[in-house]
Parts: sequence; structure tokens; C-alpha cells
Amino acid sequence: MTLKRFLMASCLIASACATHVEPETGLSEEAAEAIYLQRFDALRDRTGTSGLPAYDNLKPMAGAAEFEPLARASAETVFGSDTLEAATSYAAANNSSSLIIWKDGAIVSETYFGDANADTLLVSKSLAKPLSVVAVGRALQEGYITSLDQPMADFIHEWQGTPKETIRIRDVLGMHSGLLPQAAAFEADNVLNRAYLHPYHDRVIIEDYPMVAEPGEVYAYSNANGDLIAPLIERATGMGYADWLTQAVFEPLGAKGGEIWFNRDGGVPHSGCCAMLPADTYLRLAVLLVQNGEWEGEALLSPEFIAEIKAPGPGFPNAGMGLYLGTPYSPRLSPGGPDIEEGGYGTPQSEPFLRDDVFFFDGNSNQVAYMVPSENLVILRTGSWPPEEPGWDNAVLPNLFLGDLED
Repeated sequence: MTLKRFLMASCLIASACATHVEPETGLSEEAAEAIYLQRFDALRDRTGTSGLPAYDNLKPMAGAAEFEPLARASAETVFGSDTLEAATSYAAANNSSSLIIWKDGAIVSETYFGDANADTLLVSKSLAKPLSVVAVGRALQEGYITSLDQPMADFIHEWQGTPKETIRIRDVLGMHSGLLPQAAAFEADNVLNRAYLHPYHDRVIIEDYPMVAEPGEVYAYSNANGDLIAPLIERATGMGYADWLTQAVFEPLGAKGGEIWFNRDGGVPHSGCCAMLPADTYLRLAVLLVQNGEWEGEALLSPEFIAEIKAPGPGFPNAGMGLYLGTPYSPRLSPGGPDIEEGGYGTPQSEPFLRDDVFFFDGNSNQVAYMVPSENLVILRTGSWPPEEPGWDNAVLPNLFLGDLED
């Protein structure tokens, strides 16, 4: 498919074309390939690592027109000083950039480490995935999407008449789409790399990314699922994905914006990773879910949607949509699924959580937001990879605070 035909196919929905048409960038196939190989080489030789230095097209993403600070309360009225000191020391020892504790409607503790502060834009890594789930929930609430069971092909028209036409929105959000799982890939022509780094990564995912299982049957983590949300939102709402986040998510939450990685000038942003936002904005996403989708008296997300995204799908009892469930207890959690080999990638958890209703966001390098609705509690930690010692244990921070509440 030529670029022109691809852009025309993107505009088959009349409502989308009326308000948002992706501009012609004039980027030839040769130029696009050269940019892709440049990005791949930077990633491969580690000069760009897997973080933001390799993302060469960050663009501003506006927040709310007026930032509304969250309420504050004294931590000492809720938690003991020993608990706060132990939690802060644990976060500091594990390369954290922020640790924020929210309880009963107010921030009770907010700590930044190193050069980070309340305005620092922190790379989301896979914290971008729950952000994309909230974006879909807002599109549902506003009537642009009819249900989580709606076929993706209603918007991704290229899938109509193909085996992918049965993939539902819930399958993509819950990693049950049947698309090729994430894996290590070291070749420039590997679709996993092209789907991540190519200036037309959306086209690679839509046209070239293979389906290897029946939709809705197998859990298989894939960044491609997360990156499908941006084109879904753009075609459903007629707005650019970053603009939708500003209007539908940040504005009603009174949240700050930041930056987001576009695949090219005039292109499509990544929705499965790589947003740059202040810690406070990530916190608000978690608070919204703890409050069952309500914010200052307004239902931004329906309780039914919250229940749906917290329900495990087939094959992984600890995975919802963009989040993980603390029950049943798992001594090691991996986004790759429950069949991880001993010693493989995954976050250890030394003991069960002290509440059965704990659920959490979990991005690469243990960027995590623990949510406990029964205690109206959110614990957010952002940062770089923890060192081997002391190392990250998913049970430590939640159980420190939950144990304090039991005393």
C-alpha cells in the first residue's frame, strides 16, 4: 500500500476526516527507512539505550489550562513517622525519582530524589499503557466507542475481511489480541523492531504485524497492542491522540501535560510507551481508578468500565487491562505472563499484599502505582532500574503502609 492510499484509508470514517486529517509529510520510503535504520543502530549500539535519548521526535503535549493542585494533609495524622522514614529510605536506595502517598482524598507525603522535582517530566515507559486505557475509557464515556467488545476493525478498516477483523478493543487492552508476543529482536528487518522504531510504526503494526493466535484466547504481552490505541483513538474521535489526552484526560483531571514521542513530524504518537509526564499526573490516573472513575463529582469513567479493566482475562489471573491484580498472590510478577521461568524477568513479591483488593500499574524499571480502594490509598513510585541490592520487592511499600493502618 502506498503512503497516499494508507492516508486515504485512515480517513474512511467521515467524522474523523471532518476534524483531523493526518498531513502529508513528504517523507519518502527511502527517507523513512534511513530514519528507521538510524534509530535501530542507536538502540543496538546502546548510544541511545532503550530510553528517551533514542526518541528523536518528542513533541509538547498540553496539560490542563489551569493546573489544580491536589489537596494536602499531614502524614503524621495517618501514618507513623517510622513508616514514612522506612518507605522513603527504601525508595531512595532503589534509584527512585519520586515517591508520593495519597490517602483519603489528599497527598500526605511527596518526596523527590536527585535532580527530580514536581515539574520534572518522567519517562512513563509502560505507565503509558494505563494512560491509553483511560483514554479509551473516556472515548467510551463520550460515545465515540460503543463498548469494549466493539471490533477494532470498525476503526482499523484495513483489518476488515482479514483474520484480524475479529480482534475486539478489549482483546487489545488486555493483551489477548493474538498478535505476536514481545521478545528480544536483534535484526533490523525484524517486525518487532520496525513496529517500535519505524517512522510509520502504526502502518507496520496495522499492515505487517502477524497474528499468531485466535483473539480472546491467549494472553501474550506485546507493545504493539499498546501502540494500537493511538490510531484507534484518532480514528474514533477524529482528534490527534495527544490532543485527546489533553482534552479528555488531563483537562478534567486538572493535570499537567508534558511530551510524547511521535513516530515522525505530522505522524502518530506512541501510546504503548514513552510519554513524558510529571509524577503528579501519573498519580491522578491511579486516584481516578481508586475513586471508581469519579473526579470532583463527575463520572469520567463508568463503574462498569472500571470493573471490566480490573477483571482478569484468560490465561493470566493477575492481569487486567493496563494494570495488574494483587490477588491471587504471585511470588514473581512478569508482564510476559504467569509461566515465567524461575530466575527470569519479573518483579519478586516476598509475601501477599495485606489487602485482597490491591491492584497496580507497573512499568519497566518498577515504575509502579499501587491502588487500594478499601483504604482509599495510592502509592506511586517512579524512577530508574533498582540496583540488585536491596532490589525491588512489590510487597514492601504497600505492606509498610497497610501494616501501619492495622496497628
